[in-house]
Amino acid sequence: MFRSNFWRHFDFWLLGAVIIALVFGVTMIRSAVAGNENLASLVPRQIIFGSIGFVVIILAAAIDYRFWSGAIVPMYIVIVFFLLLLFAIGAARFGATRWLETGLVSIQPTELAKVVVILALANFFDRNVETNRSWGWLLKSLIIAIGIAGLIFIQPNLSNVIVIMVLWAAMAWVAGLQLKQLGILVLVVAVLGVVAFSFFLQPYQRLRITQFIFPPENASYGSTYNVLQALAALGSGGWVGKGYGHGTQTQLRFMKVRHNDFIFSVIGEELGLIGAVFVLILIGFIIYRCLRAARLARDPFGSMIAYGVAILIFFQAVVNIAVNLNLIPVTGIPLPFISYGGSGLISLMLGIGLVESVVLRHKPINY
Repeated sequence: MFRSNFWRHFDFWLLGAVIIALVFGVTMIRSAVAGNENLASLVPRQIIFGSIGFVVIILAAAIDYRFWSGAIVPMYIVIVFFLLLLFAIGAARFGATRWLETGLVSIQPTELAKVVVILALANFFDRNVETNRSWGWLLKSLIIAIGIAGLIFIQPNLSNVIVIMVLWAAMAWVAGLQLKQLGILVLVVAVLGVVAFSFFLQPYQRLRITQFIFPPENASYGSTYNVLQALAALGSGGWVGKGYGHGTQTQLRFMKVRHNDFIFSVIGEELGLIGAVFVLILIGFIIYRCLRAARLARDPFGSMIAYGVAILIFFQAVVNIAVNLNLIPVTGIPLPFISYGGSGLISLMLGIGLVESVVLRHKPINY
């Protein structure tokens, strides 16, 4: 397994891009938390998470991705168990119960759940590749996604529910979703969105949406304040930025959650448009290499895994940047590989490891 002959197809371009993104992210997190003693530990912690993630990539790449096809059911059960465990012993932050406290680190099962959903859907679509694209076929795949999304919704965590449902829709489309089915689904989602907003969303979730549509005159508080500070940071960065560690909104701490949700605004303020474009190109390259792996895959299972990981990275990046630009309501989704976060980072790197496993085995291995 660890012979040089085995690793000849390893995508070092993908690994290199991920490492560059991690190093760049740590650098920007360091600037974002500079001078704040309460957040000083985030930089070394992110380095540790990144190091663990690197090991995860190598281990996941070394394991034949087809192994996970036979382990889907126990993996699905385990992640459901952890999501249920949140309601018994989970720690609440920002009005939601999403973290399991271990004493050393906080674990967010929702992040790993996204990878499990990708594997479960890839397995389903692979096993039903010859099945008629009926409503029954679509409903069965939807049940796989809803089984986990429902538990995440009641945390409450609407943003990651949307991520999972986008993963399902994108993977179903690649697997053969018909245009007629897509049109009906869009109508159903629109109706369910209105119903959810009226009866099921938490007050703070409804407030984020209403404040986005109808900005309050007094924007000195809440999500509107954060977005306005982010826009001020981005707008003041110009072409080349104010210089690393010299961003006004960042260093004077006008922006909240600047090491996570609004790290893109920190980049725009301190490194300007050039820094922001660099991030876009870097993440775009990572997505491209994942899509390349999907094209090279030997079977539908491998192709769907790589495609699912590409969609996960793409959608989370688009949502995060759109929030920073005030194009959509605040969601709390981090910028992949750049924002601070342990569970999210390691889960993404697990996804990259799975993509590497697909690339490694896209051709028979000759010993």
